[in-house]
Amino acid sequence: MLNIIWIGFFIIAFIVAAIKLVFLGDVEIFGQLMTAMFALSKTAFEIALGLTGILALWLGIMKIGERSGFINLLTRGLTPLMTRLMPEVPANHPAMGAMVMNMSANALGLDNAATPLGIKAMKALQTLNPLKDTASNAQILFLVINTSAVTLFPVTIFTYRAQFGAEQPTDVFIPILIATYISTLFGLLAVSFVQKINLLDRVVLSYLVSFSALIIGLITYFSSLPQAEMLQQSALVSNVILFSLVIAFISGAIVKKVNAYEAFIDGAKEGFETAITIIPYLVAMLVAIGVFRASGALDLITDGIRYLVLSIGWDDRFIDGLPTALMKPFSGSGARAMMIDTMQTHGVDSFAGRLAAIVQGSTETTFYVLAVYFGAVGVKKIRHAATCGLIADLAGIIAAISVTYWLFS
Repeated sequence: MLNIIWIGFFIIAFIVAAIKLVFLGDVEIFGQLMTAMFALSKTAFEIALGLTGILALWLGIMKIGERSGFINLLTRGLTPLMTRLMPEVPANHPAMGAMVMNMSANALGLDNAATPLGIKAMKALQTLNPLKDTASNAQILFLVINTSAVTLFPVTIFTYRAQFGAEQPTDVFIPILIATYISTLFGLLAVSFVQKINLLDRVVLSYLVSFSALIIGLITYFSSLPQAEMLQQSALVSNVILFSLVIAFISGAIVKKVNAYEAFIDGAKEGFETAITIIPYLVAMLVAIGVFRASGALDLITDGIRYLVLSIGWDDRFIDGLPTALMKPFSGSGARAMMIDTMQTHGVDSFAGRLAAIVQGSTETTFYVLAVYFGAVGVKKIRHAATCGLIADLAGIIAAISVTYWLFS
């Protein structure tokens, strides 16, 4: 899928540029494409270089949280819910622990730990699957929860916003939390409808009510504030929560007698390695998107959508952040590159820049997760997995747009 998208950017850019040259006499268009290629390859390297210190910092902090037992703490908290949602999976089955640990790692933003745990969980679920080439109910629910990806600590988003000079890099924390929760909720509702899961079970209902009460409480509180104070309070709450988590991780390390300094150094090394690793991917995607934009193809798409939106009397500011949303279900790296492109073009603290960041944090990459997790166990018939995952994506994108208007309009 990523290969098709990447090649498609170049082919569409070439076609649009050729049309401009032949029919409009634009003799500079191909020079603009080459300029974009060279400029964006340099930009990609500079971005990765600037990310190194920030990634080292946050992955170091997250490593402290991992070793101080916070994943295990979340695991114990989520197990009662998972046993009700997946009655066909025994509570003491290895799949249960792997699934809950995967979701806990996702919630804490530990992407490197989450994917191996997710594959391990899918393989364990496959041992309970009577039809090995067909996704089971438990596998589908687990996958949809992954694609909606509730994230309590969206480190990567904060990192990019800081890199681009955001005044408050964490001011998208509350909006992301709201959007990703709504995405997960709609994904769960979609799967529950198809699989006839009893969401009125006392334990399930208590979890849903508790989580929903937290989100509704946040919305109610911030809705009562004037716009300027809302922004100030949102940034304050985000920063207090996040720094409190850092202190909680360190305190947990003290209690568990974990060497917090060594844990930080190990995580920071991973951050450095990650920054180096992403350079080729950033170069590939940013150059492709840069060429796509320089040809005018992206403007044709967004202008067409903008015309339709304006014709029905809607506000059109969200359209500049829409490319990230359209790319998100298909390619994580592509969506990240779109987010970066939007931040560069419109400004990191612009409406579009914030919207792109919130969309990026609201869901996972549905088709990538489908390919990796089901591919790891040889499942070919995915049943309603893609449909329910896309419902979660759509809900998350709509929620991201709505909360951006609410907080940052």
